[in-house]
Amino acid sequence: MHSQTAPNFPLREAATGPPTPGGSAAYVYLIAAVAALGGLLFGFDTAIINGALVFLKKDFNLTDAQTELAASSILFGAVAGAAVAGWLTDRYGRRRLLFGAAALFTVSALAAAVPRTLTEFVVARLAGGLAIGVASLLVPLYIAEIAPARIRGRLVTLNQLAIVTGILLAYVASYYLAELGLASWRWMFAVAAVPSLLFMLTLLLVPESPRWLLGRGRAAEALGTLTRLNGPAAAAAEAAEVQAALADEQGAAASLRQPRLRRPLRIAVVLAVLQQVTGINTILYYGSLILTEHSGQSASSAIGANALIGGINFAGTIVALFVIDRVGRKPLLLIASGGMALALGALVMALQLHAPGPWLLGLIMLYVACFAVGLGPGVWVVITEIFPNAVRGRAASLATVALWAACTLISFTFLSLVKAAGLAGAFGLYALLSAFTFVFVWRAVPETKGRTLEEIEQKWQ
Repeated sequence: MHSQTAPNFPLREAATGPPTPGGSAAYVYLIAAVAALGGLLFGFDTAIINGALVFLKKDFNLTDAQTELAASSILFGAVAGAAVAGWLTDRYGRRRLLFGAAALFTVSALAAAVPRTLTEFVVARLAGGLAIGVASLLVPLYIAEIAPARIRGRLVTLNQLAIVTGILLAYVASYYLAELGLASWRWMFAVAAVPSLLFMLTLLLVPESPRWLLGRGRAAEALGTLTRLNGPAAAAAEAAEVQAALADEQGAAASLRQPRLRRPLRIAVVLAVLQQVTGINTILYYGSLILTEHSGQSASSAIGANALIGGINFAGTIVALFVIDRVGRKPLLLIASGGMALALGALVMALQLHAPGPWLLGLIMLYVACFAVGLGPGVWVVITEIFPNAVRGRAASLATVALWAACTLISFTFLSLVKAAGLAGAFGLYALLSAFTFVFVWRAVPETKGRTLEEIEQKWQ
């Protein structure tokens, strides 16, 4: 862990209401909402495996190792998608790449519904993973670049709300489609094609990121978008601020190897990894199996319980949406990681004492609620805020790749870990990692609420 304390970023008072006089708040929220559809697809496609896995495992007669591969294949694609998205988006723009991701979401949804073998299913999910990797990087980054500073945290958290909405919709769809029997998993994947097509169509309504346009020398287009977002006076001032920052980011200053990027890169990568290794996706991907195999619930009851967990995840994110620009990023991260450590510690004790199913479900829900309030949205907000304009896509890509690599590692090894150390041993490890997250946030993560992206950049210098 880095020994220095986080830099002190002076704070502005967070505000609500229109972004600035003369700007269109409705237009800001429209752009953010359209982009956040990518987050909804990200959430749905990753979580639908939870309910589908119960039937897929039986239909294809999968071993534990094959089940892990089926659940994790989408994550290998996400790592690859996040790895290439940073370079592609800095070269070709945010909007164009989001459109490509929407097309991949559509193709993957249909292909995952019709496979005859596990290999065909894995290939289809890998394609969906590419789309998720691109969307997970670009959606919060794009929103951060168009959002006024005073509501940037709220708007980036809107993406997290879309993700957990997608997760909740996946659980609800799984619950109702489970009545179709053994082949119901095919319909669970196919229904994602509908919001994927909607995402493609609505992307035609939104502009390119003005910060990316300014970086490509397209000042007139950028100023037009900024004017509609913030009003003419604020648009001119913001464009000048961005151009001044870009002028300082030429040559070596646009390299990821520059010394001033070491700390923000370290913070972003470590936070991204910790968000995943604290175990949240073991609940999102394997929750139905956990409840059927460790609390004696039927498949339909377990899927229904997961819908309840999805509801808690949704409610916690709603709370974060309204407080992140008031309370700040760092306090929410501390509350979340501390609460997760306590909830998981209690869950370990409950498992060792062979507590009944309602106790286990209640503690899992508390753990998910803590994650949803802070670690879920907060990490994405910080990753998109702390890098300079010229390298934001590539730098955020590194952090996002680290996030998906950690997610893949946890998901791909969970059943094996449970087999070796028991469910209590697995969650005990995640409890320790949650406690480590609390210490890391306390020691290393700065507060960035209320600052423009250019002001945050100046503080690293």
